[in-house]
Amino acid sequence: MAERRERSSRLDQPREARRQFLTRPEAFTEEAFGVLSEKFARFMGTAYFLIGMTVFVVVWVLWNLLAPRAWRFDDYPFIFLTLMLSLQASYAAPLILLAQNRQADRDRVMLEQDRTRDERNLADTEFLTREVAALRIAMRDSATRDFVRGELRDLLDEMEERGLVVTRRVDLDDSDASDSPKARTDEGGSAQAT
Repeated sequence: MAERRERSSRLDQPREARRQFLTRPEAFTEEAFGVLSEKFARFMGTAYFLIGMTVFVVVWVLWNLLAPRAWRFDDYPFIFLTLMLSLQASYAAPLILLAQNRQADRDRVMLEQDRTRDERNLADTEFLTREVAALRIAMRDSATRDFVRGELRDLLDEMEERGLVVTRRVDLDDSDASDSPKARTDEGGSAQAT
């Protein structure tokens, strides 16, 4: 007991939650009442409640019809039963409305979170779209192997026309010739790399 008192007096540790139901006025908050109303509304929508209510009404009616006269507490028009059902309905309707309002509030918050997440996803998608477009533009500007080969062919043709290079021409379309440079000899016997 002393250890528990010591633990509860420390500020760096949370207090142990004790289950208390309506013992203190602050324990019955609006949130607690809302949770209770949701539980009640959820229970009223089950088959157990409908079956239980049907059994209750049937037993009530049979008791007041078939029991000895001294044991009956509600005569034929069953005014007391009507009063009980009206009282139950008068409390059930506002509790169900309260539960629906709380659900509507939760739905509104979820909708706002979904909208925020969708806006963030849209911004990310637009950013990625711009990046892909920039990469496509950059790829169009880069030199491909075929472009480089064509330029080399044109340069070689131009140099041959001017008479600067006298070499035995090797077809640049050959993959072995384009992948690894080999020493070529010209007609004079000197070695040249192509």
